[in-house]
Amino acid sequence: MVSIQPFRQLVACLTWWAALAVGVAAFPTPATAQIPRLPPLAAQVGAPVQTADTIKAQSDTSRLSRRLPVLAGGLVVSYSGTLYLLSQGWYTGERSRLHWFNDWPEWKQLDKAGHFWGAFHESRGAVDMLRWAGVPERRALWYGGFVGFLLQSPIELLDGRDPAYGASATDLAANFLGSVGLIGQQLAWNEVRIMPKYSFHTTSYAKLRPTVLGRSLAEQHLKDYNGQTYWLCADVGAWLPATSRWPRWLQPAVGYGAQQMVFNDPAANAALGLRSYRQYYLSLDVDLRRIPTRSKLLKRVFYVASIFHLPAPALEWNTKRGLVAHGLYY
Repeated sequence: MVSIQPFRQLVACLTWWAALAVGVAAFPTPATAQIPRLPPLAAQVGAPVQTADTIKAQSDTSRLSRRLPVLAGGLVVSYSGTLYLLSQGWYTGERSRLHWFNDWPEWKQLDKAGHFWGAFHESRGAVDMLRWAGVPERRALWYGGFVGFLLQSPIELLDGRDPAYGASATDLAANFLGSVGLIGQQLAWNEVRIMPKYSFHTTSYAKLRPTVLGRSLAEQHLKDYNGQTYWLCADVGAWLPATSRWPRWLQPAVGYGAQQMVFNDPAANAALGLRSYRQYYLSLDVDLRRIPTRSKLLKRVFYVASIFHLPAPALEWNTKRGLVAHGLYY
């Protein structure tokens, strides 16, 4: 089966994050609330006492009323536009009745890693944006935590009515696990300590099947699974004592990828002299969010860019070549 999962995952995730970035830029970063100086005692007689908690509650309510409509509107517009573009640009053929297809054996499950990655970061962005909008912490976590699952799952309806595809239960499961992975970390640590990330490098396989793996660099970035690697980067400094000198911005990372996937059919691959295999990586990553800066713009850029793994030295192990060292792996 021909798959367009890379395009859909990246478009949905990047469109969502672009909407978040625009929404954040629409308002200045809120300054720390200052408790106003109380008027003379005589002027306070008969007036309600303004405590620090009361002032904070009023500030949160004001922020919620101003920002939540902007956030909700941005989400509705961006996501509706994404679904419309997908339906018009990629599902233009005949439609069938809703049906299911088991695509688990295909592409060495890299498309499932993409579903997990996309749902995780869509949920992460939603939780942080709800916090920014003034929604109470628990509500922000539970309402925003499942946004990734809710955003990506309707795409299965489009797949399910396309004769060439089919709705996938394992795609839905990966979407769900991505959202749960974010919620679980927030419940356990109130922060993200294990960050899924994505990287890409060009391969020689795209030219063997450009209609599926992409003709241009942009298409290959979206469609060529051979060049995609998914990572889990651990903030080990979060588990170390406060006196530790480990830099929080430096994180070990484990990665997963695969090669020689031109066709899902092993016989068709073998006709080209190819046999697909998995790749496992051990590397380092830089958490851009930990880089100190006073620039609000850079903070926002670093926050969005934190969904990608930066090039770094890496060790690779695979069944074909064994252990391979990379001076700089993308």
